[in-house]
Formats: sequence, C-alpha cells, structure tokens
Amino acid sequence: MSELALADRHKTLPDHALDQIFRGARTFYTWEDKDVSDTTIQALYDLLKYGPTSANNSPARFIFLKGAAKERLKPFLIPSNVDKTMSAPVTAIVAWDWEFHQKVPELFPHDPGAKEWFASDDARKANGVRNGTLQGAYLILAARALGLDCGPMSGFDNAKVDEEFFASDPKMKHWRSNFLVNIGYGTTEKLFPRLPRLSFDEAARILK
Repeated sequence: MSELALADRHKTLPDHALDQIFRGARTFYTWEDKDVSDTTIQALYDLLKYGPTSANNSPARFIFLKGAAKERLKPFLIPSNVDKTMSAPVTAIVAWDWEFHQKVPELFPHDPGAKEWFASDDARKANGVRNGTLQGAYLILAARALGLDCGPMSGFDNAKVDEEFFASDPKMKHWRSNFLVNIGYGTTEKLFPRLPRLSFDEAARILK
C-alpha cells in the first residue's frame, strides 16, 4: 500500500462508491453482448489478491472462461444455470489449491515454521476452503469496484469440473473447484426486486 493510500485509509468512501459495491449491487442473470477484456480480468485479479487470508496463504485459484472455453463447462451445470452462464462474457471458476501450503514460505516469510501450520489434511482443507471462499468474495467486490456485474452460483458437478479443467495439467492437478461467478455487464431483464436482508438486531450483537 502506498503512503498516500495509508494516509487516506480511515476516510469513508462516498455513497456512490458504497452503492456500487454493496447497496445497489445485484446478482445478475442476463448480460450485455459486451466483452470483458483480458486486461480488465487481470486488473480484477490484481485487486482481489490484496484481500486478507490466514498467514497470507492465498489458497484460491481462478480460471476465467471466455468464448468456446465455456462450452466445456456446459455439460456440468444444472439446467437452470446453463443460459445465464453461456450468455455471460466471462465465467470464473473459483477454486482452491490443495497444495497451497507449499507457497507459504514465500508468502509469509517472517515465520519460517508457518508452512507446518497447514501440514495436516484437516488443516489444509479447512484453511483452503475458508480462505479460498474469502478470496472468491473479494473477486465479487473487486469486480463491482471496476464497474462489472456478477452472478455467483453453485449448481454444478464439482468433481467433473475438476476432472475437465484441472486433472490433466500438472500445475493444476491439485486444484479443487469451489463455486462459479459469471462476470460481465448485466441487464435488468429477469432482475427481480431486491430480497430482504436481516436487520442488525436480528443478525448482530455488540458485547462490551
């Protein structure tokens, strides 16, 4: 983070920015016929990577599918997810790497023993899924911040997606799919009214 960014970190973002990222943002199902450039996808990753994870372990991995590559995904989607996915400019497979701990010495160098925190299968799975899911959420927020719309979803065969996209590549054979995010410029077609959210009193407590 630059010195300028550090100095400004306690300022509340203006309402229009908060609306874009949170209050006015929606889950989209239909899309403009408008490309999301590779440059924009790279900028998206370069934002989301700064979100915090345990010991900076950064277990999430991302495959961004465009064009014909999405056809490989189609057979593994539940029927209600096919049209919205095939029409989206980009579909991201949000995955996590079973071998993420191998990168911990590089990502968390000030504790030489940190890699061992994730040595057991249970620790790797718990941290991989938890922190990988966090990074998937950072992807959604980063996309909205860049003026993109998202449609996150499950509803697909994880095992078959892993076999299709990861198993044959030595660099990806330990990746495990988590969820999907359609990305593009959404249209209001099929957009229903915003659903209710729980109030503070229903979902939160302040303890002193």
